[in-house]
Amino acid sequence: MKSKIPYSTQTIDNNDIKNVIKVLKSDYLTQGPILGKFEKAISKFCKSKYALGVNSATSALYLACAAINFKKKDILWTTPNTFVGTSNCALHLGGKVDFVDIDYIDGNIDINDLNKKLLIAKKRGNLPKVVIPVHFAGLPTKQREIYKLSKKYNFKIIEDASHSLGAKYYNHKVGNCFASDVTVFSMHPVKTITTGEGGVITTNNKKIYEKIKILRNSGITREKKYFVNKNYKKYDWYYEQQLLGMNFRMNEISAALGLSQLKKINFFVSKRNKIAKTYKKYLDNKFLILPKINKNILSAYHLYVIKIKHKKYKDIRNQLFNYLRKKNILVNVHYIPVHSQPYYRKIQKFQRKQLYLSEKHGESSLSIPVYPKLKNKEQFKIIKLINGFLKKL
Repeated sequence: MKSKIPYSTQTIDNNDIKNVIKVLKSDYLTQGPILGKFEKAISKFCKSKYALGVNSATSALYLACAAINFKKKDILWTTPNTFVGTSNCALHLGGKVDFVDIDYIDGNIDINDLNKKLLIAKKRGNLPKVVIPVHFAGLPTKQREIYKLSKKYNFKIIEDASHSLGAKYYNHKVGNCFASDVTVFSMHPVKTITTGEGGVITTNNKKIYEKIKILRNSGITREKKYFVNKNYKKYDWYYEQQLLGMNFRMNEISAALGLSQLKKINFFVSKRNKIAKTYKKYLDNKFLILPKINKNILSAYHLYVIKIKHKKYKDIRNQLFNYLRKKNILVNVHYIPVHSQPYYRKIQKFQRKQLYLSEKHGESSLSIPVYPKLKNKEQFKIIKLINGFLKKL
């Protein structure tokens, strides 16, 4: 059986394994010292004041929304070109969701569409409480422009940077929150670094940080300075539930893996960028739209997404998907637009023309392999297969 080439996979070495085994032999598998070390390392890397480890990016999005007091009837805006967790967090908190279309070339939120929607929403009195721009495929969003609009229209910003740990926007590391209230990362195995499953939240806001710290621990605090019942400060066994939270903690095993992986992040990002440049150089772009390379922006290249440039883009994409899968190239599609999912169609109807570019992206795009372990001969095999397929069009 021929070996399969996935669209992405984790890169684990002996040091990662040793660090995990060390925790397994220790006294703490959860709520120990390693998580704190990992959080400090992430904070230092991103240049944020605070960082918090949780059990998934989906949990992180929920916690971020809860921490900015997103509640029933509040409105969240994001793009449909994302995983469902980005918008689901609003629904879990009893709020509403609306979508902004994307820039077709880079897959990120379209600033012009955002501006137009905000003008209309202000007139109608239904401005969003929060906007979640998604860093699609590892490319940072236009945060300066979004931040300016947030000041004009008074909304909070949560960056869904699940794809972009290690990326840079001009001189800013993604996660330093220079133009947002909160940033959320994913540590899923296919992301820049992995903790198995996991997520990280960064912020420069102390109140948000303190609230998330309690919310991720079932709403419970053991820190005496926060106790409502001051008379119990002398008892070490005492704790208080102060909020309605959930158990979204990251365990010590995951934190140990993340701490080890973080030491290699610059290598991982560099390797992904090298692979992206090779695709850019050798893929035939007659019938393809390839990701642009911006000298002022460093993408983490979580994904390398090609789009079919042809009037029959939907059919050709599907044919290319099937062709490559038969050749054991496990390409994927990112994403089926959230608003087109049966659940979202049931709760709210969106017209195709409103989110046309998101739908076109979902029908024309293909995620091809990009990860640090991808070998040169494997990449050139992929290039040869794609170019050969396109020559027949």
